[in-house]
Amino acid sequence: MPSNLAFLISGTDTGVGKTTVACGLAAGFRELGLRVGVMKPAETGCEWREGGLVPLDAIALRTAAMAGDPLDLICPYRYATPLAPAVAAEIEGCAAPALTRIRRCHEQLFAGYDLMLVEGAGGLAVPITWRENYADLALALDLWLILVVNNRLGCLSGAVLSLDYAARRGVRIAGYILNDAAREESPATRSNADSLLRLTTVRCLGWLRHGAAVPLDMCRAALSSTKQ
Repeated sequence: MPSNLAFLISGTDTGVGKTTVACGLAAGFRELGLRVGVMKPAETGCEWREGGLVPLDAIALRTAAMAGDPLDLICPYRYATPLAPAVAAEIEGCAAPALTRIRRCHEQLFAGYDLMLVEGAGGLAVPITWRENYADLALALDLWLILVVNNRLGCLSGAVLSLDYAARRGVRIAGYILNDAAREESPATRSNADSLLRLTTVRCLGWLRHGAAVPLDMCRAALSSTKQ
């Protein structure tokens, strides 16, 4: 089994099912015998409860990984405004996320695990600060990219552009997952898998049907992609 391996779970857009996929991967990697740590470095759209901001995505990740780490390590930056972290921080008059602090939290968490899953916000080019985005985070933390593609009409351009941007930035790409984020069927949802195979040479790690558990073969494909 590999050790000291970390993935960035990013998407072609918001609402593509990143948290669902990341939670499923966490459970799958655990079933393969790996100790899995998780992070959601910056979560926006957090709910106010009992005087504090509650990061529901980060909590879901921690539950799926069966991790006992403090939420302040898993999600060091939280904002109520459901926008990109840089925008939310500016609107709320708060400090924007600092990659140095995120790196320290990541290193502290990673020390106790074989594998880390780091979930982004939106896509790779979403600004964490006005100078850094999630591609910069992937490079700073040495993360392999798993791109979640929402299987719907219009996803092809976003998928190809995201993968091309990652490659141009030098981000290591494990592959993409085609995710049925909604329960719908159309000519697009039936043809997107084949279209993407023809449009990019990046490995497809699998097609996740709506409501289905992440199969272990998808986890194995992600691991094997890092060895190529």
